[in-house]
Amino acid sequence: MATVIEIVVQNDLCIGCGLCAALCPQGILTMQWNRFGEYNPVEISPCIRECGLCLKVCPFADSEENEDTIGKQFYGEIPGIRHRLETGYYLASYVGYSEEHRLSSASGGIATWLLEALLREGVVDHIICVAPTGDPERLFSFQIFNTPDELRTGAGSAYYPVELSGVIRQVLETPGRYAVTGLPCFIKAIRLAQQRNKKLRERVVITVGLVCGQLKSKHFTEYIAAIAGVNEEGFRVLYRGKSLDRSAKDYHYKFTTKDGVEKRIFWNEGIAKAWMNRWFTLGACNYCDDVFAECADVTCMDAWLPEYILDSRGTSLMLVRSPKVNEVIERGQEISLDLFPIKWVVQSQGGVITQKRQHLAFRLYRNRKINLDKRVVPARSRNPFLRQEVVLKERMRITSRDLWSAGETDDEHLHGAMESDLKRLAPGRLLSMIIKFLVRTLWYIQRKVNLG
Repeated sequence: MATVIEIVVQNDLCIGCGLCAALCPQGILTMQWNRFGEYNPVEISPCIRECGLCLKVCPFADSEENEDTIGKQFYGEIPGIRHRLETGYYLASYVGYSEEHRLSSASGGIATWLLEALLREGVVDHIICVAPTGDPERLFSFQIFNTPDELRTGAGSAYYPVELSGVIRQVLETPGRYAVTGLPCFIKAIRLAQQRNKKLRERVVITVGLVCGQLKSKHFTEYIAAIAGVNEEGFRVLYRGKSLDRSAKDYHYKFTTKDGVEKRIFWNEGIAKAWMNRWFTLGACNYCDDVFAECADVTCMDAWLPEYILDSRGTSLMLVRSPKVNEVIERGQEISLDLFPIKWVVQSQGGVITQKRQHLAFRLYRNRKINLDKRVVPARSRNPFLRQEVVLKERMRITSRDLWSAGETDDEHLHGAMESDLKRLAPGRLLSMIIKFLVRTLWYIQRKVNLG
């Protein structure tokens, strides 16, 4: 029987979540960096049992389970539950912020507030989330926290590869009630693992998802550090610094060297170009159709809407599926939170939805040999600009990975290698921006009219 190595890793479909390594009954899988700065499972001895568990818990192995079937299993019978194609199941949706956590968090601080509330109210005993390590070879990792004070070290976003194998092994070894935060594919992997492991079913009692457009390799952070003027190892990074004189969208990355020198680079000074053009993006992200972490009890995201973007302090949106989580939120007197129409939540993530619907349909059409069974039907887009965008961004994604992994780590050289593709993208991008601006303006007017 084939393993996750042959089916997933060798086809560049591994997201690096680590569930296969955590649950392998032979203990023959370990998570290691590949040459692209991404996590992959590696066999440390031959697979003898051929149980196939590694494939059954993999979020990108083709199986009978998808986000709809998993979501129905966990949320389908909840009174008052509803469903949308974009979001999956949902019970309630909110907009707001936590004043206490707002400035130290990525958006409005609601995710950090919720995790602390779960601990304070005794809903869980432990929180599993991503936090800095102080290790130059692995800047961030999943860690287990037991108190709100400990938890605050994990506030904010981390656009950096992390894997779950170590903390999942700890969950299996140590009884208790755990809440886990993660990207959509990571939460899906946990749900698949819970179906096959009783201890995980009993001990992981809350899952907190994050909206995600793509996962970057660690080379992405090295590249941004280079264009910020940091060309040495051993730096620390803050990914979502806020400046009161800029919009929420124009945040900065702050790099701190071993000598304490700080360098800042803003979204519009080079980060956006690498991010929006999918430089250093993992291959598996090309085939993800989950925008709103549909397998999670609650999903947190930025309020990327005109009426909130200008507030540099950040505003959060929440999509709740679990009644238990909703009860905690309703008891939250210290936060500013209001019910928010689901259609506006969907509008706030329009760019990611386009990537994981229209762009995905064309990617699946172009790569039919992969034969993945996704909830999006493969189709050749009628829009020539979209077709060109998908093709050119994929070429740049591959180029960025290949150049940096080959030791060509000069940021100017990499940018030069992308120049011709960036120029070809420009006319279509300008037209797309104009159309997007008009559509979002119309949505904004509709929201104002409805609120009035």
